[in-house]
Amino acid sequence: MNTTELSLDSCINACNSLLRGELSAVDTYGQAIETFTTGAERAVLERIRSDHAQSARKLREHILSMGGEPSAGSGAWGAFAKAVEGTAKMMGKSAALKALEEGEQHGMKEYEDALESDGVMDEIKTTIRGELLPRLMEHLTALGRLKEP
Repeated sequence: MNTTELSLDSCINACNSLLRGELSAVDTYGQAIETFTTGAERAVLERIRSDHAQSARKLREHILSMGGEPSAGSGAWGAFAKAVEGTAKMMGKSAALKALEEGEQHGMKEYEDALESDGVMDEIKTTIRGELLPRLMEHLTALGRLKEP
């Protein structure tokens, strides 16, 4: 492999890691929505789940444009996130919201790491800065409002 191929593979791998995180978030929010019965709470969580699905689509598009194969599932992180959210659901809304917040914070860290990586192409970094990371910040704000009494 030449340097260009290695760089492309590195970027595809980074994007697939981010994609698995987004797919995990979609699954986790799907579970969490079952915990919330009021329309307002459910609407916020459904919007956030939709945002994660949109982010996953964007990452898939980038991976395909680089000639890569997008991950089909959330992988090990998804299994862990589902277990955490399942436990949180049994403990109530507050625990579920805390688990969702922690997931959003983890996602922010993943995106921030990608921004610092030399293996991630500038085009992807522009998408992260302009779309994907700001969504997670909005999610944290929305989840914080749901936690308020």
